[in-house]
Amino acid sequence: MKAAVLYEPKTPLKLVELDLDEPGPGEALVKIMSSGVCHSDWHVIKGDWGNIPMPCVLGHEGAGIVEAVGQGVSTVKTGDHVILSWMASCGTCESCQSGYPNLCQRPPAAQAKVRMKGESEALYQMAGLGTFSAYTVVPEVAAVPIDKSIPFPQAALVGCGVTTGVGAAINTARVGAGSTVAVFGCGGVGLNCIQGAVIAGAIQIIAVDMLDYKLDLGREFGATDTVNASREDPVARIKELTGGQGVHYAFEAIGLVEAPFVQSVLCTRRRGVTVWVGHAPLDTPVTIDARALILEKTIIASMYGSARPHVDFPKILSLYRAGKLKLDELITRRFDLKDINVAFDLLARGEVARSVINFE
Repeated sequence: MKAAVLYEPKTPLKLVELDLDEPGPGEALVKIMSSGVCHSDWHVIKGDWGNIPMPCVLGHEGAGIVEAVGQGVSTVKTGDHVILSWMASCGTCESCQSGYPNLCQRPPAAQAKVRMKGESEALYQMAGLGTFSAYTVVPEVAAVPIDKSIPFPQAALVGCGVTTGVGAAINTARVGAGSTVAVFGCGGVGLNCIQGAVIAGAIQIIAVDMLDYKLDLGREFGATDTVNASREDPVARIKELTGGQGVHYAFEAIGLVEAPFVQSVLCTRRRGVTVWVGHAPLDTPVTIDARALILEKTIIASMYGSARPHVDFPKILSLYRAGKLKLDELITRRFDLKDINVAFDLLARGEVARSVINFE
């Protein structure tokens, strides 16, 4: 099979031919049909997250068709359409049993290996998936069956960016009806924080970015107001837009530098809740005056939108089918695998909401 492999940070991905083991007990072989191009993969390419093993088959936001299953598999069968979850859960640890499989302490990994053609050493796969490849083998719990009427490109985005953003608003923050919200960053995750706030019934949603193009997208996805942080102080402007009080909820969906993390706290009102959604590079310091929290403000991080994939993926797709969630509009560009580096160039320049790699 063909796959896009990263050999070392800060270099282009290379297309290579790989061999893949057959699925073992409890595993499913999935033919990848579409894969989103996510900022998390870009972090790995840039070397932001430390010592990720290389060579690495990137990609973790995928959807496809089950081609074969191993012994004992009961939740999926050959021919099923599935979204892949990059956080497989064991089901028995404290986090899983408490209803937080997104924080699983013992996530299962497939025993089947992917290798360079003709070689014996296994390659690392991003988040245990490696969806920038024609096929992958995953634990059956990582393959969530979906209705066959859902297009693969839209389904793929639910595997990470959509769930992360919508879930941060609905599951992590539990945004209340009639509340006010600020979202820092109008990339793929930020736009879905906005969508989640819309679905939850927020009455005012303020989108913050440094690019007017991204702010226009924010309005398309439900923002009522926009702030260009390259031209004005976002904290002061958010307070002005909310009658001097600040917002009930703020979301940091950038995860690159310190300033938006701090601003997302300072723009909230008394007892305001700030959710840090962006996955920052290692060793990103955030310094904040302790008294910024004295009025009973809360900071909480969100991992994978506090999602329960087997519950939330179908729920998100139901919202899409009901016309209450925009997935078609998220897809700015579509590429073949051979153009994967072009897709990352566009992501780096902030020119897309989401690009999708299609395999057929």
